[in-house]
Amino acid sequence: MRFGLTFFPVIGPDEKSPSTYYDECLELSRLADAAGYEHVQVVEHYFSSYGGYSPDPVTLLTAIAAATKSIRVTTGAVVPAFTHPIKLAGKLAMLDNLSHGRLDVGFGRAFLPEEFAAFGVPMSESRSRFAQGVELCRRLWTEDDVVSEYEWAAFGPVTMLPRPYQSPHPPIFVASTTSAESCAAAGRAGYHLQVVPTVTSRESLQDMLAIYRKARIEAGHQEPPRIQIKYTCYLGEDRARVLEQARRWEHNYIEKMTGAVASWGQTRSADYPGYEQLVAKVAKYDFDKSLADNKVFAGTPDEVGEQVATVAEWFGDDVTLSLQLNPGALPLPDARTAVRLFAEQVAPRFTSIATSAV
Repeated sequence: MRFGLTFFPVIGPDEKSPSTYYDECLELSRLADAAGYEHVQVVEHYFSSYGGYSPDPVTLLTAIAAATKSIRVTTGAVVPAFTHPIKLAGKLAMLDNLSHGRLDVGFGRAFLPEEFAAFGVPMSESRSRFAQGVELCRRLWTEDDVVSEYEWAAFGPVTMLPRPYQSPHPPIFVASTTSAESCAAAGRAGYHLQVVPTVTSRESLQDMLAIYRKARIEAGHQEPPRIQIKYTCYLGEDRARVLEQARRWEHNYIEKMTGAVASWGQTRSADYPGYEQLVAKVAKYDFDKSLADNKVFAGTPDEVGEQVATVAEWFGDDVTLSLQLNPGALPLPDARTAVRLFAEQVAPRFTSIATSAV
């Protein structure tokens, strides 16, 4: 089992400046690199305090790559629908070279109606633009004289420079929140998988992973799959203080997510079945139930270790957990402590993660 960091900035200027947030991400990344964490992952969102400090994961990951030595840098995820494939493939190839082959590329469809509206992209095209965007990036990384006849991205012939550092291209991940169909498609294509357990049941996520693994095997892919599951984690030696922080920052997350998904109350899309229920789902959030259901990790190292053991039993001990250890405006010293404690007291139960440098 492997572990990494994920950065999802659920904060705004009244809580922490963007420059301070980026500085803290760089410091935590250096600590995680020294401690042997597998990756650092960065999300893509726009405009609001629900992820809006990270409109371009490549920019932040480039700074992280320059500040670290061995940790992998992961997009979690970039959105092909919002960026022309030539631009996106070029940016990612540059990062792969600058990091000397440490890049993992996660692609996602996006799901917030206001982001699609701002970019002038119909939500009804999200699925096709996603699939076509991933395909075009892969082709631009590996082929000469690439021609695209897709209406939204017609070009060619184009031969891309630079080529990626990794051959034939960086590992490709597909991000899926609730779609078993997306998981099956990722498996058939031989792509890796990124999932979030927050808005789906344990049983549904188990089904999604089973469908993904089965599709991958049936398609004849021999390489072991890499599955990243994202969790927010509050960790410290003072249990009462940790749980107080967890309750505060989880409610902060829900408050900001409520604002971000509010437009789903008036939006319907055949490409996003069931997403109109997001507003009601978020409104029903209960921290104690979420903790009991292992949708969030919180407590002492022993307690968090038991939660990790449980999700490993549920989803497989071959998965990688991508941990948000600096949620909201959590003070930097507490985030540092969480990075250290997880490396020293939790991860060794499941992996040979190095700890001596922290």
